[in-house]
Amino acid sequence: MQKCNRSWSQRAQRLQFRAACQGDGAMADFKTHITTSTVLGFAYGGAAYSMFDVPLETSVLACGLCSVSGMLPDLDSGPGIPLRESLAFAAAFVPMLLMDRARHMGMSAESMVLAGAAVYLAIRFGLGWLLRRYTVHRGMFHSLPACVIFAELAFLLCTSGGLSMRYFKAGAVALGFLSHLVLDEIWSIERRGLGLRFKQSFGTALKLWSKSTWANISTYAKLAVLTVLVLNDPVWVDVSPTGEKLHNMARKVVEQVQRREAEQTQR
Repeated sequence: MQKCNRSWSQRAQRLQFRAACQGDGAMADFKTHITTSTVLGFAYGGAAYSMFDVPLETSVLACGLCSVSGMLPDLDSGPGIPLRESLAFAAAFVPMLLMDRARHMGMSAESMVLAGAAVYLAIRFGLGWLLRRYTVHRGMFHSLPACVIFAELAFLLCTSGGLSMRYFKAGAVALGFLSHLVLDEIWSIERRGLGLRFKQSFGTALKLWSKSTWANISTYAKLAVLTVLVLNDPVWVDVSPTGEKLHNMARKVVEQVQRREAEQTQR
């Protein structure tokens, strides 16, 4: 009986998400989103590999990031395929991306394993609960600031390969995310005879703010914090031990001050 109830519950959740996505045809469905972002990912990674000599492994990773990012805006859709699949992928994938950063921080192998397990549980269960409880479909997850936020998160997580490769991977996430928003806007326009009719959902994906003041403040606060971290992060990634980082930074500051004093003395 319990298994039967669970089956009916899961089926109801799928029908609820399908109704939310289809409605009057105002939004592209899950298959359209994931297909489009995957095709764009292949083009993005393939062009980088063939035209700009980006390593094959990095190009394949960028392709995968772009593909999965096509689901990210629908994390606010409640129980359904995008939320379940995205959380499962992120919970398994993010700890692996953090290994390089953990190594730069001087963490031991045991500490890395424990930290990875903690990150997995936090994403799989904690983040899922927060998204189901506090997000509204077609809210600020469907917005241009959210696109930048996820791209910045990718930049901070993907610490290997140098600065240019990190921008490349962040661009893959932004491209996949943006493809979802563009498709939703396209689906909100329908043809009526020789003219076009804009549905009520038009403009709710490619937006800079929503009607909710709190959602706007929260989104732009996250964007500001992540932007500061991104702008300062490259200084900390290239050097491993904490003491050596501080020593090198202090040495550079002292050298710059001495150079300016010498220039002023010569004048």
